[in-house]
Amino acid sequence: MPLPDPNVPRGMWALLEPLHAVTYFTAEARAAADAVGMRGFWMGYFATRAAPLGPVGPQVVTAAFHGFPSAHVARALPDAWTFATPGDVLRARLDGAGNALRNLLGDAAIGSDGLRAAAELAWEAAGLADTAGRVLAGANQALPAPDEPHLVLWQAASTLREHRGDGHVAALVAHGVSPVESHLLKVAAGETDLAALRIARRFTDEEWEAGAAALRERGWVDASGALTPEAVRERERIENLTDEAAAVPWRALGLERTAELARLLRPFTRAVVESGVLPPASPVGLPWPSFGDAPEANGAGRDGNLSGDGKGDGRDRGLPAVPSQVG
Repeated sequence: MPLPDPNVPRGMWALLEPLHAVTYFTAEARAAADAVGMRGFWMGYFATRAAPLGPVGPQVVTAAFHGFPSAHVARALPDAWTFATPGDVLRARLDGAGNALRNLLGDAAIGSDGLRAAAELAWEAAGLADTAGRVLAGANQALPAPDEPHLVLWQAASTLREHRGDGHVAALVAHGVSPVESHLLKVAAGETDLAALRIARRFTDEEWEAGAAALRERGWVDASGALTPEAVRERERIENLTDEAAAVPWRALGLERTAELARLLRPFTRAVVESGVLPPASPVGLPWPSFGDAPEANGAGRDGNLSGDGKGDGRDRGLPAVPSQVG
């Protein structure tokens, strides 16, 4: 079956996110950011992700990204724009992601008909995404198509993940969940690691404790830090609303063509996941998909060999109802 999750928006996220994530976790992406003048990982992260918005400052990025304290962002922005323009940074992030994908997938996969077809379908889906109220998605959607298919695929994956992320932030805000609380809920659910998040997100000890106290006061975690039944229900509602908000491009593309895109993406995503370049615990709480030993279409890997036809249309997968029927 081509989708790692029976929920179409969530399953497509699982297939696309590892392709996008090479921009954060590979040596090629770091080298490209360094080459354009970024000073360290975090300046590169904030600048490359924010570059579609233009030369914005920390207040805008803190608001749009949701998951970081403004003091952390302010150590990178606006200083990054004194070393490189947003246009320079956009070119660098494409170079870094493109070099990473080429090294991970191999030249044969990069030049394959399967990748070209996946890029075309993903770009179409990204163009169908509704961007009203979604700043990061809209800014990425407005970028021109790159010249090479693997870069088209990466940019489409980036637009679609920011589209989902913007919707998720809206669901969190509607439920009164702060950035720290959202991280702690993922920790309590066993989806990510607190020690790693404390390093990556850089909130103060007082902010972490205030978030934990707020969740206890709400009755969402017990004294041991575990999720209460009420929290489980509310988290599921937030995740379902996120899926509903992310469904538009897949509904517009249609189930049959979405299933075809999933089939085409599978070998490329598998190659990235199984390369080991991504951290075992995703900071966004997404378990990297597991592919087992199923045959792949256009099977990609570091050796660049292509084989298999990867049959399976996935049309038993459903799209969530709109308007919401959850909760």
